[in-house]
Amino acid sequence: MCGIAGFVSDAPEDVKRRVLKDMTDIIAHRGPDSEGHLVDAHAALGFRRLSIIDLRGGDQPIYNEDRTMAITFNGEIYNFEELRKQLIELGHDFTTKSDTEVILHGYEQWGTGVLNKLRGMFAFVIWNSVTKELFGARDQFGIKPFYYAMMGDTFMYASEIKSMLQHPDFVKTFNADALKPYMTFQYSPLDETFFKGVFKLKEGHYFTYKNHKLDIHEYWDPAFGETKQHLDDLVESVDETVKDSVRHHLIADVEVGSFLSSGVDSSYVTALAKPEHTYSIGFGKDTYNESTQAKDLAKLLDVDNTSATVKEDEAFAYFPQIQWYMDEPDSNPSCIPLFFLARMASRDLSVVLSGEGADELFGGYLGYGVHTRSKLIKVITRILAHLPSGVRQGIAQWCKGKSFHGAWHLYANLSQAENSFIGQARVFNEKESEQLLKPEYRNGPSVRSIVSRIYDRIKGKHLSEIKKKQYLDLHQWMPGDILLKADKLTMASSLELRVPLLDMELMKVAEKVPTKYLINDENTKYAFRLAAARHIPKEWYDREKLGFPVPIKKWLREERCYLHVRSMFTKDFVPQFFDQQALLTMIDDNYANRVDARRKIWTIYTFLVWYDIYFIHDGLKPVPQSIATAA
Repeated sequence: MCGIAGFVSDAPEDVKRRVLKDMTDIIAHRGPDSEGHLVDAHAALGFRRLSIIDLRGGDQPIYNEDRTMAITFNGEIYNFEELRKQLIELGHDFTTKSDTEVILHGYEQWGTGVLNKLRGMFAFVIWNSVTKELFGARDQFGIKPFYYAMMGDTFMYASEIKSMLQHPDFVKTFNADALKPYMTFQYSPLDETFFKGVFKLKEGHYFTYKNHKLDIHEYWDPAFGETKQHLDDLVESVDETVKDSVRHHLIADVEVGSFLSSGVDSSYVTALAKPEHTYSIGFGKDTYNESTQAKDLAKLLDVDNTSATVKEDEAFAYFPQIQWYMDEPDSNPSCIPLFFLARMASRDLSVVLSGEGADELFGGYLGYGVHTRSKLIKVITRILAHLPSGVRQGIAQWCKGKSFHGAWHLYANLSQAENSFIGQARVFNEKESEQLLKPEYRNGPSVRSIVSRIYDRIKGKHLSEIKKKQYLDLHQWMPGDILLKADKLTMASSLELRVPLLDMELMKVAEKVPTKYLINDENTKYAFRLAAARHIPKEWYDREKLGFPVPIKKWLREERCYLHVRSMFTKDFVPQFFDQQALLTMIDDNYANRVDARRKIWTIYTFLVWYDIYFIHDGLKPVPQSIATAA
């Protein structure tokens, strides 16, 4: 796990070296063990290393046999040993035992075809000094980040946006189109980031850059379908593939630990991996603390567990730094516990396993169609689901906006996904956003246009509504929020996070799961939970999904925290974006318990903290401050 940054330009080589050094120094947290640079007349490739595999011989850049190509790589390839054998048999000479070199020789041998042979997480570039072409790619799920920009005559890229800000050709401009969608989604759902002209390379895509021309191509897309698999066969397939993936994800030349929550995903992974060390986090006695259940499971599995409690003072003191690491605002409350969990684990080791991905692959979200506990409503929904499409849509539209119990459950399950589902977060609706925003920020892309560009790709594929929702989340929620914060907030502590439930072999199993074994009257993630039941007790495999429970509601009704957040709402730059008085009314009413606007307040607060860092204070890394000092 590492950090990469670089650029293609014809600037003098001594200038390139100085700029490249600045770009890699600011992401040293991604790779504190060593650094490497390649600079020639046309390109500069930089690298920061966190040593995991081939500790002595894996420094980058790595070159091919005649040194005409060089690679810098961020990630891990878990089937590199098998690929290495194939490439040696095909005549390639290796100078290291690293997984990085496999990608380079694989590209020589198979071209872009190497991408679909890689089992792992990756973002990399390969520079061909003969053809003057830069080739790069991002893994199928978007586990590893990759940003790029074309500024003047310079093409630049990096693992983190803050790295590109160090380049003298970078023009820092706020992207006005990003704010309105963010207010609904809680993260940036656009390809273009909050920095105008900076884009994310999409998951499952590669690019070539040559002669000032950028070409981007997709090389992989989920192929969801239906089968008539028997449940027992499916559960066996899931379990065997998860076990195989965990084995591959344990490959390292250093110790591998595991995050452990109270939920089924990390519990299943931990039960299979049996690491020496596990780590859990919570928020104290006044709120639900899942580290207690995690510690109980650790005892049953006979593994060590280290847990900690995050106090509100710590959370607020480090929150600006969390947003600095994120590069773009993300108001997902779980950013806070994840940051502290990674800090704790990094004191002992440099690699951990985690449970991200199972919800998207196997139907774990309540938002996929579980909006009631009423068995009667569920039975009625199941009966109505067999009606002709037109009739179902008519009933769904009748239910929309109704206030009787079960109305939303009926609407969400009977309507088309395209009409009812935008992903796992919906903070402000568009009308609410427009009422708060100043006119120049009301014209960002609509929610409908954002989700339609994804739904349009599966038109005519006859997928169930649940599988349509999975497809949307795999292309939006997961790479835009879940995986981005997982990468940024673990690498902030120089910790490599591995996600064995996001594995290409497991994806092949997940694509064909019959919809009835994803979500049913029994539970979400039904088949997956039955596979996990072979290894963990019912209390863990059957527990309802909680995520990281963060006590934002409690914080915003405590005077110190309320005043701290309110002070941000009073800043001089706030009226540039928002109706400031409306914001102050919202937070005051929330504090007085007249409304529950916690998610809206937190989303605005997050944006303002981020903007203050990157535009008022020019991207300077914040120093943690107590609430009293900051207010």
